[in-house]
Amino acid sequence: MSEVIVLGRLTSPFAIKGWFKLHPFGDDPESWQAMPQWWVSPESGAPLDAWQQLTLEALTPHGKGWIVKFHEISDRTAAEAYRGWYVGAPRSALPEPEADEFYWGDLVGCRVETPKGQVLGVVQELISAGAHDVLVVRNDKKTHLIPFVRAYVPTVDLNERRIVADWSPEW
Repeated sequence: MSEVIVLGRLTSPFAIKGWFKLHPFGDDPESWQAMPQWWVSPESGAPLDAWQQLTLEALTPHGKGWIVKFHEISDRTAAEAYRGWYVGAPRSALPEPEADEFYWGDLVGCRVETPKGQVLGVVQELISAGAHDVLVVRNDKKTHLIPFVRAYVPTVDLNERRIVADWSPEW
């Protein structure tokens, strides 16, 4: 598992004073306010020492999303340089997930198979689809979009890096 958990993405600058629109990946970003330092990187898979630390100034809901402000970024021009950067945190800075909760980054790279053991592929990413998250599972021939809900994904075993999905390869 990665030493940095990717929590979301700075999608675009917002207004003129260095604010960003924030796209969280599955977690409630309000809980991130407990972290005075946020880590950002243009690459989601970068090692911890390549992530830049920024000091959180403000985080607030805005419409159906979130906006965030960092002390080090004071205007829109400076914010443009961070467009599309990932927000993450070292695993040690985050609380352990509750039972049946997972950080998205821990699911990426897991092998996905049916209850009968047929391998469907590997989780490449997750998509927030409103009502629930979706696993993007790829193999050499096909991409499967599997709703990440208990009805379709009854088992996640991070020790074995394995997910069981009640999903037909023909779907």
